[in-house]
Amino acid sequence: MAQRGRRFALVGFDVSPDAYDRFMGRYSGPLAPVFANFVGVAPARRVVDVGCGPGALTAELVKRLGDNSVVAVDPSETFVNAIRERHPRVAVHRAEAERLPLPNDTFDAALAQLVVHFMTDPVAGLREMSRVVKPGGVVAACVWDFDEGGSPLSLFWKAAADLDAHAPGEDSLPGTRRGHLARLLGEAGVEAIQHAELVVEVEHQTFEEWWQPFELGVGPAGSYVSALGQSERRRLEERCLDLLPEPPFVVTAAAWAASGRVTAAAKAP
Repeated sequence: MAQRGRRFALVGFDVSPDAYDRFMGRYSGPLAPVFANFVGVAPARRVVDVGCGPGALTAELVKRLGDNSVVAVDPSETFVNAIRERHPRVAVHRAEAERLPLPNDTFDAALAQLVVHFMTDPVAGLREMSRVVKPGGVVAACVWDFDEGGSPLSLFWKAAADLDAHAPGEDSLPGTRRGHLARLLGEAGVEAIQHAELVVEVEHQTFEEWWQPFELGVGPAGSYVSALGQSERRRLEERCLDLLPEPPFVVTAAAWAASGRVTAAAKAP
């Protein structure tokens, strides 16, 4: 199961920014201010958004700190281009979290929203985030709660599993279970770790509004739908319809969050 989940996690992000916004942005947008509040993002700070995607968290950081105080990094060329169009004065780099093209001790905080579980090596990625943060600065991340069914995609994966015993899900990915994200930060050398559950609520007026973004091929869920035949896809759609309440309905989405301090001792060679 873990291997199947990891394989699906690596596909589904060569998509347009608009497709990503329709699929995940409806949840990551509301999550961004909650995550920033948890971290304690404050004026006069310089922050790097690692795995920025098309910019849900970047936009929140720009609103709080200004363009010149925010740097964004993502491996997707289409997402990097989207950030450049949406925030022309934000410095953007195309790179993976495990190899940040940034100097040591540059930022007051390094944040990763909904990306640690997609890193090839999460501990290495978090160590890189620590490297670019000044001593005393903050490294923080959040990941949807797939393990306890709190993610906005949990109902979809339950429906898929009801019909397909081999549906991969995302509950085996790093950081998606209680306490694991904090443990990964600790393995990366981050100290004084705090963790919390962050919750947002998103209302959907119709079932179609909820379902159609799953057909855009975004992320593991979108990739799974894209691989289905027409009849299989219809069965999955009908199973989701059975599980959801009558519209309009509210999706409550929970994410695990963890943050900690980077110490001078941890940076010592």
